[in-house]
Amino acid sequence: RAVRLAGGRSRCEGRVELEQEGTWGTVCDDGWDIPDAHVVCRQLRCGRAVRAPGGAAFGRGHGPILRDEVGCEGHERHLWECPAAPEHDCSHKEDAGVVCSEHQEWRLSGGRDGCAGRVEVFFRGTWSTVCNSTWYELEATVLCRTLGCGNALQRPSFGHTLPGKMVYLCGSLQPSLAHCRWAFNKSAPCYQSWAAGVICNGTGS
Repeated sequence: RAVRLAGGRSRCEGRVELEQEGTWGTVCDDGWDIPDAHVVCRQLRCGRAVRAPGGAAFGRGHGPILRDEVGCEGHERHLWECPAAPEHDCSHKEDAGVVCSEHQEWRLSGGRDGCAGRVEVFFRGTWSTVCNSTWYELEATVLCRTLGCGNALQRPSFGHTLPGKMVYLCGSLQPSLAHCRWAFNKSAPCYQSWAAGVICNGTGS
């Protein structure tokens, strides 16, 4: 009886899908809330729930709707342990989703378009900057490709004005910065650093 998240930007965000007897199905958003989402995040080792969106926020799923009126208290080890209604009156436009604290997403701000500017990362419910102490061409290129912006041309520096700081060190061309080595709010690597930026050779909206 496995659980996974689908349709999100990382394995820690998406539509909740459960496996029952070899078939994957979804969860209805009736009564879906943060304690329910906490159980999913912990089960996937994705930290805690930051949001518990309904209304098929990550697209409509397929297959049976396996749970409705889920009523977790938040301490359960598995979503199957939580009480739920035996019958449902839902369609896939009510599929439940979750965003966990270990989900990371990125944006570039202050540049000419979405493919240039200061690197900002959404992590544990807040936006942070990235320290440029290990921000090399490899890390910048990983981010450009993640955003669909091609390759890195330049790496300008900015000031840190957001509450958190992230550090990335990739070592090889990874599918996203979340697959690289990373640390959050470690003061040593960020000492006297600037906020990393990048100008990619693609153009974005």
